[in-house]
Amino acid sequence: MQPLTIDVVSDVMCPWCYIGKRRLEGALALRPEVEIDVRWRAYKLDPTIPRGGVDRQSYLENKFGGAERAAGIYAQVAEAGAQAGLDFHFDAIRRSPNTTDAHRLIRWSYGQNAQDSVVEGLFRTYFIEGGDVEDPVTLGDIATAAGMDSELVRELLAGEADIEAVNAEIDQARQIGVDGVPCFIIGARLAVMGAQASEILVEAIDKVLSSSGEDPEDD
Repeated sequence: MQPLTIDVVSDVMCPWCYIGKRRLEGALALRPEVEIDVRWRAYKLDPTIPRGGVDRQSYLENKFGGAERAAGIYAQVAEAGAQAGLDFHFDAIRRSPNTTDAHRLIRWSYGQNAQDSVVEGLFRTYFIEGGDVEDPVTLGDIATAAGMDSELVRELLAGEADIEAVNAEIDQARQIGVDGVPCFIIGARLAVMGAQASEILVEAIDKVLSSSGEDPEDD
């Protein structure tokens, strides 16, 4: 029996995607008998952000209509993160990044069974440590921690390897109707939009398994 695929369309600069990762982990823990292949797919919340990123405070104020409104929105995100066990440090973040290189690293990590570790490292670096997820040294360190070859990663980052592939993946997500992230595409059949509760993700997993003639409760 082939593993059930869950494609997670996500962006590294999206705090709800980090929350969604935790909620997905909770869902998978509720179905330990089901073999699942999680694949992280590229998306850009804002494809206009240039290489080098932009000042985060100014960016959020412009996006949400002022500092007070931005602070209120991110206070709500921080509360949701705390409920998921995440201690966001938004004040430590100085720039909103262009995430092309982060997505390239995620793409390369899949073939080395290091994708979960890389995604976790990117989220933690950005949202918990306030680190720069465009910096090739930082990306190399994340790769090393995940068991990848950091020298090779930095060499690839210095060129244009897989930039077109990442952009094509982002375009494909938009073409199939993804207009926000996270989006969980389960078994290539059912899409769950947003950082839904673990129980909702479990229901979606069970629905897809049932439609394919499998019952997780029977395993």
